[in-house]
Amino acid sequence: MYWRAITEDQPGPVWAGLFHEYWPHYRSWWLKEGEAARPTYAESRRAMKDHMPEILPLWEELTELAGGGDQAARFLSFYGPPPYLAGCSQAIWTGREPVMVRNYDYNANAFDSLVMRTKWQGRRVMGTSDGLWGLVDGLNDRGLAISLTFGGRRVVGTGFGVPIILRYVLQTCGTAEEAGEALARVPTHMSYNVTVLDKKRNYLTAMMGPDRPAVLTHAAVATNHQENVEWVSHARFTATVERERYLLQRLTLHRDTEEHFIGAFLKPPLYSTAFDAGFGTLYTAVYRPRKKQMELRWPGTVWPLSLTDFEESARRVQLPGAA
Repeated sequence: MYWRAITEDQPGPVWAGLFHEYWPHYRSWWLKEGEAARPTYAESRRAMKDHMPEILPLWEELTELAGGGDQAARFLSFYGPPPYLAGCSQAIWTGREPVMVRNYDYNANAFDSLVMRTKWQGRRVMGTSDGLWGLVDGLNDRGLAISLTFGGRRVVGTGFGVPIILRYVLQTCGTAEEAGEALARVPTHMSYNVTVLDKKRNYLTAMMGPDRPAVLTHAAVATNHQENVEWVSHARFTATVERERYLLQRLTLHRDTEEHFIGAFLKPPLYSTAFDAGFGTLYTAVYRPRKKQMELRWPGTVWPLSLTDFEESARRVQLPGAA
């Protein structure tokens, strides 16, 4: 995999170039069920205005940079996208320094492989890109970190793709409590577990779904189910229950040091080599919100990145177990 770390304070030529680079692939994915299956521009704009009005001007600005086309605008709203599944494990290490660790298990051929640092609307944000302005994990200059896992349910409903919800939270929130309020309010089109950690060591996990109110919990661990396993075959394939139990044991019985706890994510049962099935571990991320730092890790490799002292760079990574 070829990774890039890119910074651009305000939406401009760098982001526009990335959009035009990635758009052909995203357009094919977005249209795979036919254009009529996706919400209209008017529906998308109304949903953005109703649920995330603070970033409506940002969406409009990015749409213009993308060329102002109807399909691009609807895609960038992330409203009612095609359904998609991921694996993932995430946990809060409960030592002195607040740390969030996560594995992102997904299809390497449908992934941005991009870390972006921005200062859109005056808020500094850094994280792992999805859809070129959405995020699957990240942190902001107020010391709030966030990460997602798939919630392990088949139901698809009316709402936003979760990466844009994570972007919204980091653009508008500074504490775990504020993030929880936003996550409980914004509708999602599928079920996800979103964990947040702030610089004061407050954390929560929101179990979100399109067909029922979000449940805010004090869970320090999230894998790929919610309160109960509902999709049994998916749970067995991804070993979601086993991974959850393993992480809970690491937090409660073993009392690992920070480095040992992070290292556990780079080994089975947390590290997945199911790349052929689209659920291999693409990276491990470590977030330290108080220090405003993140790391991307692979076995034998650590890539540190700082929100305040960000350096553009690139890495080519060979995924262990991938073809």
